Parts: sequence; structure tokens; C-alpha cells
Amino acid sequence: MDISEILRYLPHRYPFLLIDRVTEIVHDERILAIKNVTINEPFFQGHFPHLPVMPGVLVLEAMAQAAGILSFASMGRYADSNSVYYFAGIDEARFKRPVSPGDQLVLDVRIARKSRLVWKFHGVATVDGQKVAEADLMCALREISQEAAGAESPLAGKVGTSKA
Repeated sequence: MDISEILRYLPHRYPFLLIDRVTEIVHDERILAIKNVTINEPFFQGHFPHLPVMPGVLVLEAMAQAAGILSFASMGRYADSNSVYYFAGIDEARFKRPVSPGDQLVLDVRIARKSRLVWKFHGVATVDGQKVAEADLMCALREISQEAAGAESPLAGKVGTSKA
């Protein structure tokens, strides 16, 4: 699956899209996805300038994005404005080694359990065949009403209008 198809399954866009390619997908079972990590990633400017390391939470987010693709593909649907797929939980997260510019992060995410709206996964991230992180993830699908999607914030237009 190339980037154009990935963009149909995920609502994420630059700089937060963390999947570059899907190399294998077995509906209702597993996905193998790739994130090519380059020095051009915005987070390397501050994490850490003297020794760039991909933040561990972004490795977990990449796993969650792979899980989202697997879920939507397994349901036979694409991401749309009528629903949101939330990253709902993380358990047993472990980081084994840093991910650096030039690494190719391979994400192996498998479905552990699923119900209609809540799915649990086990994800393993590797670089050059060595485990860099693993975690159990939970994601939840929420349908949203068009009114809620287009509703203004209760604070919209109120900035600077308080009477103190």
C-alpha cells in the first residue's frame, strides 16, 4: 500500500503522519508498515539537537497509526468526517533502543482482541531486525454527529471580551 492509499485510511497529515508504506496487511489479523526516519523530521530540532532521537511516544503513535489502517481496512471503510478513531490506551510499553535519523522503523501490529468499537493490539517496532519498542495498544472508534463536527467552540469569538 502506497502513501496515496494510506492517506485514505488515516486523517493524519504532515508533520504528524508517521506511516510511509504498508508492506503487508492481513485483514482482521496483522499489518506490517514502515516509517522512514530522516533528519528532516521536525521533532529532531529539539529532541535532541546534539544527539537526535525519535521520541518514544512517536514510535507508539506510529504503531497506533498502523493499527488504525489495519482496523479501517478490516472494516472495509476509510477514515471520514463522521467518525474518529482514538488512541485510547497503552499498556506494557517498553523501549529497547533509540531510533535515529536514517533508521527504517518497521511496525508489526497484530490484533489481540476486538469488539465493534474497541480494538486491542500488540505492536512491535524494529530497526534492522532488532526490537526497539513494543506495547499493547487500545483504540476506540467513535461516530460523531455532523452538528458536533461543525459546532463552534463555546469560546469562539470570546477572546479578549472578559470583564475583569
